[in-house]
Amino acid sequence: MSLDVRTVTASEYPDWLRAVQNGFLTAGRPSEDDVADRLVGTDLSRFQGVFDAGRCVATFRSFAQELTVVGGATVAADAISGVTVAPTHRRRGLLSRMMATDLAAAKERGEPVASLIAAEYPIYGRYGFGPAAWAAEWEVSVHRAGLDPRRSGQPAGGGRIEMVDGADVRKTGPEVHAALAARQPGVVTRGERWWRRTTGVTPLSEHEKWSEPFYVVHRAADGEIDGLMTYGTDDKWGDAKQPLNTATVRDMIALNPAAERALWHYLCSIDWITAIRSGYRAPDALLPLLLPDPRAARMITNSDWLWLRLLDVPRALEARTYGVEASLVLEVRDDAGLAGGRFLLDASTSGARCAPTTRSADLALGVAELATLYLGDESVRRLVDLGRAEELRAGAATTADAVFRTGRRPWCPDVF
Repeated sequence: MSLDVRTVTASEYPDWLRAVQNGFLTAGRPSEDDVADRLVGTDLSRFQGVFDAGRCVATFRSFAQELTVVGGATVAADAISGVTVAPTHRRRGLLSRMMATDLAAAKERGEPVASLIAAEYPIYGRYGFGPAAWAAEWEVSVHRAGLDPRRSGQPAGGGRIEMVDGADVRKTGPEVHAALAARQPGVVTRGERWWRRTTGVTPLSEHEKWSEPFYVVHRAADGEIDGLMTYGTDDKWGDAKQPLNTATVRDMIALNPAAERALWHYLCSIDWITAIRSGYRAPDALLPLLLPDPRAARMITNSDWLWLRLLDVPRALEARTYGVEASLVLEVRDDAGLAGGRFLLDASTSGARCAPTTRSADLALGVAELATLYLGDESVRRLVDLGRAEELRAGAATTADAVFRTGRRPWCPDVF
């Protein structure tokens, strides 16, 4: 029987959602409240499903997203999520069909990039995606951190930590996040539903267990909120009745180093907390060096996180700023025929011009490799040494590194 690849209707959405849960090994039937809540504001025209005898066996969705690029501007992104293929229907080209349909539609809409969080590394490179931002997680041994256990949880210098509740976070969180997005490459938009789900307002699926976290904010000396942290704790005690609790950060936004230091030091000051898991942070986060003894923070995760796929090279490259003023001719290969060509990039610290050209190329690379360079996280020289880029003019890799690289690494705080 032939497989039907089509746009999902509202009546088919519960079956589609259940197929997603099966694909991510969170089997269970979504509740009616969860289905109804997810459908509010959802554009089903961007949901694809593969149906076999009426049963959904593969899923794919995309949605509108804004991505912060180097320099603080944002670009419209085709955010891809909910990608699954049932074990019974693998190796039939179903993902390739859905991906081709979605990327063609995104290009038609004028979105210069597509984005996703890859569950598995090998899948998306063949569709022109490259890892553009990585994530790291630390585990902190509080007793080894070197902080004075007699101190209070309040920072020095006039700032202060306040405990708040979910309603406060829903009110102030979007503004703090918007301030982060204005300066941090790799940040993506958070809609109202994100804040409702992470503060317990929106119902969860049956496989998700909600536990109310703790919320704190940091106020600077002028009273403005410049930091926000959400964390949970376990309840573990040793045989000698000593506390061995771990605090796990669910979300943390710090708009400056002072706020970041204050939030981490506050967490280390809580009685009974002997270990902290940082949640996913940028690989060059300040955390280890904010402690008197940085060895108290042990990196336990360092992995690719945000993947990008360029759909319009000139528009994407013109959206960001660059480290130096220079001109480069890039030969971009794209097997899908969506974004390939030869482009002249005239880069500067305030912006860029990029357009097709017939001039001889300085560098040749695939569209996935260009995506890896896009937010400034990768070295052109390293790609050349790996055989993933070709230096066609002597010194071009060095110039390109000076153009594309950034002082701090990009970071995406969210999964989607």
